[in-house]
Amino acid sequence: MKNIFNKRAVVFLSFTAGAFFFMSSSGIKIQQRAEWVAPAWSDTVKNPFRGKPDAIAAGKKIYGTYCNVCHGDKGKGDGIAAAGLNPKPADHSAAKFQKQSDGAIYWKLTTGRAPMASYEKTLTLAQRWQVIDYIRTLKSPK
Repeated sequence: MKNIFNKRAVVFLSFTAGAFFFMSSSGIKIQQRAEWVAPAWSDTVKNPFRGKPDAIAAGKKIYGTYCNVCHGDKGKGDGIAAAGLNPKPADHSAAKFQKQSDGAIYWKLTTGRAPMASYEKTLTLAQRWQVIDYIRTLKSPK
């Protein structure tokens, strides 16, 4: 009877250890797939360039250089690099994306989250706001 218990204990402990290892090694992937939510304070940050035509035009150029490889020309998340990314790039034209505040989008653009890079050092403060102004023009019609 003692030998059966020991074998069961070994099997149980092996299974538990294996499950723990699997869960811990895949935890990063699971976390990356979770919804990306900006901190609440970011909603209070206002866009100083909101709606200015020259900011939108500048943002379109920047978007073409840095964003459309993943997000696509129309912001649908279907750029040439999108197929190999996990999580998939956001659809900037989607209502869910467009409902975010400018400050929340600015925080995400500045901070980044793999596979999306942080643009804090790549783009100036003004350029990041200009990209957001352009993204606002990608809204899908209702």
